Amino acid sequence: MKHHAARISLLLAALFVSACATLPGAGDAGSAAISRPLSDVSPSTPAESRARVHVDLGMAYFEIGRYDVALDEARIALNDSPDYAPAYHLLGLAYMLIEQHAPARQSFEQALRHAPGDPEFNNSYGWFLCTQGEELRGLERLAQSARNPYYRHATRPYTNAGLCHLRLKDDAAAEGQFLAAVQADPSNRQALYQLADIAYRGGRYEQTRSHLIRLHQQSEPSAASVWLGLRTERRLGNHDAEASYAAQLGSRFGSAEEYKMMMQGKYE
Repeated sequence: MKHHAARISLLLAALFVSACATLPGAGDAGSAAISRPLSDVSPSTPAESRARVHVDLGMAYFEIGRYDVALDEARIALNDSPDYAPAYHLLGLAYMLIEQHAPARQSFEQALRHAPGDPEFNNSYGWFLCTQGEELRGLERLAQSARNPYYRHATRPYTNAGLCHLRLKDDAAAEGQFLAAVQADPSNRQALYQLADIAYRGGRYEQTRSHLIRLHQQSEPSAASVWLGLRTERRLGNHDAEASYAAQLGSRFGSAEEYKMMMQGKYE
């Protein structure tokens, strides 16, 4: 359950004109033309306007975990406008979160057949491919998304690319992507935490501390970030700071796995 919740958090953190085109191949980024995100483009027909209302409603339900309603709204949107790419994108997201991988893949690819240059679609499909053990293909999609000059959320594909490189156990490449994510959005909490975690694994404890200070200045600490801070200060021999983190872990996250590890003395 904990791992499933973590996968959901990763996806939601990272997620959120079209001329018809044929993909060079299923799941192949190819040389698709760059285009604006369809979410930034006004519907061109009354049918698309109705479809967009349902997709927007479905996305709202998706974000609160009502994937069944999100699927229903996407299907209603497609009844209004059978080629409406954002509806296929929503289907892909919902199917992905309920772990129906075959229809998720089919839905993402259908969305990209209608809008191959949409950066949001490429970001979502790229991360999906990474979760399916197709990291190299996923990274191609994520790179295409990040390169799109019309995309206002390049921090998302950079973050997903970093996570994808972590799946390949390539900390150096992941760190480069997370640095790009923070450059695109200095408040990207997930990227800042991952940078701190990578620095810790590399024995760069002062750098870990610096990333964590920046993270905690911008957002409330999590059990994971407090635990990382505690272990960092322990490595640096800063006993007062370590004790402060320990007190915070106990008072705010007493039921967390990190607190249990602290009490058992399992620091690594």
